[in-house]
Amino acid sequence: MSVDAIAQENTILVVDDTPTNLQVLFDVLSEQGYRVAIAKNGETAIQRLQMSQPNLILLDVMMPGIDGFETCQQIKANPTTRDIPIIFMTALTDSVDKVKGLSLGAVDYITKPFQEREVLARVKTHLQLSLLTHNLEQQVSEKNAQLQASQIQLIQKEKMSALGNLVAGVAHEINNPVCFLGGNIQPALDYINDLFGLIDLYQQKYPQPDAEIQAEIEAIDLEYLREDLPKLVGSMKEGVKRILDISTSLRTFSRVDC
Repeated sequence: MSVDAIAQENTILVVDDTPTNLQVLFDVLSEQGYRVAIAKNGETAIQRLQMSQPNLILLDVMMPGIDGFETCQQIKANPTTRDIPIIFMTALTDSVDKVKGLSLGAVDYITKPFQEREVLARVKTHLQLSLLTHNLEQQVSEKNAQLQASQIQLIQKEKMSALGNLVAGVAHEINNPVCFLGGNIQPALDYINDLFGLIDLYQQKYPQPDAEIQAEIEAIDLEYLREDLPKLVGSMKEGVKRILDISTSLRTFSRVDC
């Protein structure tokens, strides 16, 4: 990515209590096309961050009020601003101070007095690193989402396969006894008709039954039984057919989803 492209897409917040330093950095960065915001102390910088967030912060160490270290610490403690890269600006050359700043979350140091080319080089480098990091995090997030979706699909497929096996087993267990029952309904109906035929023949031969037989005929309501029993058997036959249809549907489902 070119310097111009980086500049057009990024805003830099410069925090320094010295007007001359602010003006120099504003001019240097603006000439390269960067959008530049300024703050004269740490408190003002933190307030500005609540309204809008830059892509990078140039932060002076020695300032009245809260110094650069404290300002950095507060920025990094805030979840909404902690990922903004911070470059410290300082005249300090003590490595202890540099280590302290880096331990607080700063990404780099620029030493005063400023060297224009150094400032631009470090700003460009860390904006590129920030962009690459953001893109990498986004790619990782997308890959994780894709992986999670794939895992969910795999689990769902395994569940459906297990369900298909279960359904196939249930259908098999249902099918055997129902087929046995269905295959015996018609012979049972034939036997019933044979018995009714025998009763008819008996009544023809002996139209006047004795009192005990007549009492039993009335007790069981033979005429109603002759009419209703075939209907009951027919209902049983229809019920068996429906169960067989369900069993067929279950077996079809198990073949499709296994």
